[in-house]
Amino acid sequence: MEQSRTRAPGVPAAGRPTRLTTQGVTARAPADPAPRGQTTGPPRRGRPAPGPAPQPWFATGSAAQPRSARGEHTHSEPSAPRVVPQRHSVRDQILQALRAALLSGELAPGEVYSAPALAERFGVSPTPVREAMQVLVSEGCVATVPNRGFRVARHNPRDLAELHEIRALLEVPVVLTLARTQPAERWEELRPLAEDTLQAAVCGDRGAYAETDRAFHRSLLELAGNAQLVALAEDVRRRASLSSSRQAPTRRTTDLLAEAADHLALLDALSDQDLPTVERLVRDHA
Repeated sequence: MEQSRTRAPGVPAAGRPTRLTTQGVTARAPADPAPRGQTTGPPRRGRPAPGPAPQPWFATGSAAQPRSARGEHTHSEPSAPRVVPQRHSVRDQILQALRAALLSGELAPGEVYSAPALAERFGVSPTPVREAMQVLVSEGCVATVPNRGFRVARHNPRDLAELHEIRALLEVPVVLTLARTQPAERWEELRPLAEDTLQAAVCGDRGAYAETDRAFHRSLLELAGNAQLVALAEDVRRRASLSSSRQAPTRRTTDLLAEAADHLALLDALSDQDLPTVERLVRDHA
């Protein structure tokens, strides 16, 4: 396979995750009673009568009890299910790091990156990197290049305009409905999330701001009780955020502060049921 550009996000290489193995333990059920018609006979003279067979240390419940009398229906204790370790936590960590690298420009538009090269920098196997990259493919952030790796997508101003249009169509009607139906105290519950975006903006941390911004809007839309809407709107917002970073790769802290201030202003307008202001803020918010 042709080795593509191997520059990866500036994340310090971590140790390879310990491989976990889990073996299920099955309790042995007691032996079946003697077949019908067969007798064991009395014990021989001078020898003690045999007692119940000793149970293994891991047997519990009905499996550890003596055999039932003839004709009684018995059940053995079901064995514990085998626990299979999951890779999702590793994949999710890689996915978060890759998204941050896309936002910061460390993964440059148009460049091709191979999963093995990225995995070496992260100190993991290529599998979770490929899985994370496939998530980014579904989000339109990268594209698969056969036998090479993944190419970071380029976004033009038209892409950004279309995403903002879709976002407005999804969010504006929902938020206006919430403004008419939700009590004022409900919006105060979202104020800590809005303040988180402000704190990230003050620090100039674009990656943290993108995450806190999505958390605020996700919690806002969740009040509508439509999980599919929330997932779709979050996907569109993530794509728009990445596309926006391509158009303005050096966004200033003042720009982030202005966007974070919109969150607080939106909560004030929602509390006052100021519908024109609510619509303007939701429609114009980046």
